[in-house]
Amino acid sequence: MLLEEKKLVAEIKRTAKTGNETATKVLARQLVRLRQQIANLQGSRAQMRGIATHTQAISAQSSVAAGMKGATKAMTAMNKQMEPAKQAKVMQDFQRQSAQLDMTTEMMSDAIDDAIDNDEAEEETEDLTNQVLDEIGIDIASQLSAAPKGKIAGKRTEESTSSGIDELEKRLAALRNP
Repeated sequence: MLLEEKKLVAEIKRTAKTGNETATKVLARQLVRLRQQIANLQGSRAQMRGIATHTQAISAQSSVAAGMKGATKAMTAMNKQMEPAKQAKVMQDFQRQSAQLDMTTEMMSDAIDDAIDNDEAEEETEDLTNQVLDEIGIDIASQLSAAPKGKIAGKRTEESTSSGIDELEKRLAALRNP
């Protein structure tokens, strides 16, 4: 359309130079109508693009709705199969049994540690501690010489340890045979 507009402007100039006023006015009117048609076409083109965009949005919404419909059907079917109340009960049972297993494991670990813990482990621990302290320059012997000397009640400790082990074994047996 721009080419036609340029041709009309050129013709208007040519007729104006010749002095033909009526022809110049007619050509000017044609130029005004041409410009109005261009503006109308551009407006129509913008409206068409808007309609196309709107149509695409509606199509996308329709696809999403169809997808949601399928997901809803799938979730309904899963709820029928899973029985949420039954699943909640299973989870509670699992949590209770897991807690019981944790307590049993801890008790067994303590019992094993008490049974294995003997004088050799204590001597090894003391030797390792002394070695580390010697490496960092602390003389434990000089500090121990200032410590009070005397016998620690060892017999009572052994009796309480053996009765403690017996008690732990009874508790373990009770857990195994509920």
